[in-house]
Amino acid sequence: MFKRFHGRKGFTLIELMIVVVIIGILAALAIPRFMQATTKSKQSEAKQLLKQIYTMQRAYRQEQGTYAHGGEVVTAGGRFDLIGVEIQAEAKYTYTMAADANTFSCTATANLDDDPAFDSWTINQDGALVCDIDDVVAI
Repeated sequence: MFKRFHGRKGFTLIELMIVVVIIGILAALAIPRFMQATTKSKQSEAKQLLKQIYTMQRAYRQEQGTYAHGGEVVTAGGRFDLIGVEIQAEAKYTYTMAADANTFSCTATANLDDDPAFDSWTINQDGALVCDIDDVVAI
């Protein structure tokens, strides 16, 4: 039984090529899903910070009778001083807030995966968090 395979060593070229093709197919299926999952995880930064900004704006309005800021843009490492929200230096989004006495809206914008589409999230005085442009599905 062992004499039959005694002289045979290693793999044939066909066997190796089949393995390479299988790995290529698996990679072609897995890489786009991985990129989509990492982009979606980056969106959690915007959701969390916009909810924090909403909470702090509501608290500011309770104390002052008006919403804070008007037309302020905060990038990584900056802060919305009046409401005490700090944007970490590693932040991927740029935050823009506009407010008057009775309304406010804050928008987070970023290009998460270096394609032409930008990711954009907005929250308003009612706490409505909306994805204006979704970079995960945008072309």
